[in-house]
Amino acid sequence: MMSAIFITGTGTGIGKTFVTAGLLRSLRAAAIPASAIKPVLSGYDTAPGSDPALLLEAMGEPVTDATVATLSPFRFTAPLSPDMAALREGRSIDFAAVLAFCHNAAAARGLTLIEGVGGVMVPLTDRHTTLDLMVALALPIVVVAGSYLGSISHTLTAMTALTQAGLDDITLILNDSGTNEVPLPETVATLARFLPETPLHILPRYPDSGDFAPILAAIQR
Repeated sequence: MMSAIFITGTGTGIGKTFVTAGLLRSLRAAAIPASAIKPVLSGYDTAPGSDPALLLEAMGEPVTDATVATLSPFRFTAPLSPDMAALREGRSIDFAAVLAFCHNAAAARGLTLIEGVGGVMVPLTDRHTTLDLMVALALPIVVVAGSYLGSISHTLTAMTALTQAGLDDITLILNDSGTNEVPLPETVATLARFLPETPLHILPRYPDSGDFAPILAAIQR
């Protein structure tokens, strides 16, 4: 059985890598062996400052082209959905290869945080989405959402897609977007009302390591 957790989000730029890196640091602080992978990545330019670089830094690993490749073997330059970004480069993504990479990494790396690309339904190939990958892996899911105007609809839509696909081991993290459009407590109250069975954790705009402890407890239950 794989010791792994899949981290997805309600959309692009929602803070998946930020949350994944924070969880990695907290796991390391608790002396729990852990690592992360981000198998598919579009919008990749150079290693410094990239999502794989942030994850490597959180793991205490050097950031080089070689180490980036061990985390994100399916990398594309264009900031588009992976299927479109691959097409731009005259390439395609082998869904079976992505799935095998996740299985192999989780089997070899201890507790593995698998970070998805974009949101729940981002196309990976001409036939598969990130949701298909999550269904095939059948892992506990962490969904990262924001607190911006419109986030409630995006979050409920993502949660509906996950649960209708048969995924029910889900933890929701509300990552404070730093806007004042909608009061954060009201967003939390609404989501809790519509998702009464889903563990919901609030991540402050500038969290410290202690803010990740309740999330770790939830995903390791």
